Amino acid sequence: MRITELLPNLLLIEPKVFEDHRGHFFESFREDVLKENGLTAPFVQDNQSLSHRGILRGLHFQKTPHAQGKFVRVITGAVLDVALDIRKDSPTYGQFVAEELTASNKRMLYIPPGFAHGFATLEDNTIFTYKCTDYYHPESEGGILWNSPSLNIPWQLENPVLSAKDEQLTDFAHFITPF
Repeated sequence: MRITELLPNLLLIEPKVFEDHRGHFFESFREDVLKENGLTAPFVQDNQSLSHRGILRGLHFQKTPHAQGKFVRVITGAVLDVALDIRKDSPTYGQFVAEELTASNKRMLYIPPGFAHGFATLEDNTIFTYKCTDYYHPESEGGILWNSPSLNIPWQLENPVLSAKDEQLTDFAHFITPF
């Protein structure tokens, strides 16, 4: 695995893929390699979603003491995955990373606690999965409006389909971080 730090503690993971006439094989998770790169929190919950093209989920986070780190990847399809630093004392506060994660490129991200996270599906029947370092805790949920003008995130979608909850999130210009 090749691991690149995109923002402090935000990791891009690119597995070594072995391909031949039968298909491919790769290690999608290696605890020892992640520990060597500073990721020591245990994963306690796995989540998976199926979405059609044009769906946008996010930007979500959980507040302390239930803040979650997420190890994310695409099984089928493609997403534009976005991680926004909302740690007030971070030198990269308010900065985001947008990465295309696809079934074909097999790239993964580790998004640490203190980041808001969202993704837009770029293909039909996209299966997105993520490991979490804490359990889902509804009372700890928070979010930021996906199209906050001050963020200017290039989502690659003109009219995404959102949940009712995501349509009501706070604009980043008015956001007060709990981190």
